[in-house]
Amino acid sequence: MKKFPIVAMLAAAAIVLTACSSGGATDSSSTSSAPTDLKIGNFLDVTSWDPANADIGFDGPYLSAVYDPLIALDTDSQPIPALATDWSYSADFLTLTMHLRTGVTFSDGTAFDASVAVANLEHLKAGTLSGPTYANVASFQATDPTTLTITLTQRDDTLLYLMGLGRSYMVSPKALTSSTLATTPVGSGPYVLDASTSTAGSDYHFTKVDGYWDASTYPFANLEIMPITDATARNNAMLSGQINVNYAAATDLPQAQQNSWNVSQKVAGWVGLQFIDHTGSMLAPLGNEKVRQALNYAFDGASILQSIGSGAGVATNQVFPDGGAINDSSLNSTYAYNVATAKQLLSDAGYASGFSVTMPMSPVFQQWQAVTQQSLADIGVTVTWDDMSQADYQTKAATYPMFVSYLAMDSNPNATVAQMLTTPQWFDPTPEYTQFPELVSLVDQINQATGDAQTALIKQLNTQLTQMAWWSVWYQANNIYVSSPGITVTPITGMMFPTLRYIQQG
Repeated sequence: MKKFPIVAMLAAAAIVLTACSSGGATDSSSTSSAPTDLKIGNFLDVTSWDPANADIGFDGPYLSAVYDPLIALDTDSQPIPALATDWSYSADFLTLTMHLRTGVTFSDGTAFDASVAVANLEHLKAGTLSGPTYANVASFQATDPTTLTITLTQRDDTLLYLMGLGRSYMVSPKALTSSTLATTPVGSGPYVLDASTSTAGSDYHFTKVDGYWDASTYPFANLEIMPITDATARNNAMLSGQINVNYAAATDLPQAQQNSWNVSQKVAGWVGLQFIDHTGSMLAPLGNEKVRQALNYAFDGASILQSIGSGAGVATNQVFPDGGAINDSSLNSTYAYNVATAKQLLSDAGYASGFSVTMPMSPVFQQWQAVTQQSLADIGVTVTWDDMSQADYQTKAATYPMFVSYLAMDSNPNATVAQMLTTPQWFDPTPEYTQFPELVSLVDQINQATGDAQTALIKQLNTQLTQMAWWSVWYQANNIYVSSPGITVTPITGMMFPTLRYIQQG
């Protein structure tokens, strides 16, 4: 199962800490002649040009410039054709058959076919970052030059979504076995990296491919991507015209309004307490549902969103994205801030005098440290902090019973179930849902259902998890994008920076 490396998570958290916009998506539109040049200011440099080792969170613009995926996603995060023109599952959902596009050639002149797709998918399955996407795949087979068969060990309702999210990019077979793949991309995408005018780590220039099969999806004649880690520097680059799309910070928004720039934003991750221990094996109080509920009542999520997140998001108790098919707005009042209720729940659970807990802390989460300590102290819970580096936080945080978290979300409900509940992650290496029969039953039913029936079951699971206080979610934070007049950006929950198909003229 994919998720972003810690650097992407930290970058997103840093943006959230300074965001200063209203929670809903907005568009301040001003029309002019459509720009022909797309100049993106990204938060991070490309992690790797090897799709198996790339961070699909922030690497999206880079990779989508030079590579075609087998499957893409539409603006509702539904899988749509790319190099795979159509696909179908067997009745038992264990065989996925794809028909592939013909006439596609990589920039080195090599033709794309099913055998090339198999080589790429085997490479992705073996990749450190891409491998979890294909964890349930037994084999890939080229049935004929235009037909690909994927055999699964068990049903996997997240596979198509994750492939479309950025885990099915195809590389030339020659480059795939080259030692230079990490630094020299060779794809069949809409653009080719111009190495002669690009400076790694600073400025990447791309040349548009003549006769590209899906040219209308990529309207810009020229593409430039500049990794600029400092938010002020990116805003200055936007002001000077050096870039015309910016991964925005709060300080950018007043000037965005003054300059009639377009602003788009959407929830990207949730902020709160990740509970590792739901059985009380590490910290006895956490094994009591009433204690976890008390820890939810203890936090004023709306106030924290305003004071630290500057209003850029939605106060909620849920991990399913706001506005999505599963999120239930009526549940957002389940744990309305109430210290008295929190104390009563602790007393009912046998902890009238509170308890003590040790939690990890790293620099990126320090802006939430004071409110965490005070909110818990208000209900009698004493916190001792173990300070550590940001890198250590990812490897050590889950060894504590609970910790402050910013976790990226998925727009796909099945992926959310897998990511947040059922599959091992750095933030939850040994999922405990198997210790709770009611959760096991719901997950089993979800894995056997389809369509509206499955959606209804996931909604039921969301309600159950909220009532069980599986997490203490304070709010969901937005990602914000600013673009010049004539350019629109469509945010996609699950992509920290949308791929190029979501950046259009208009």
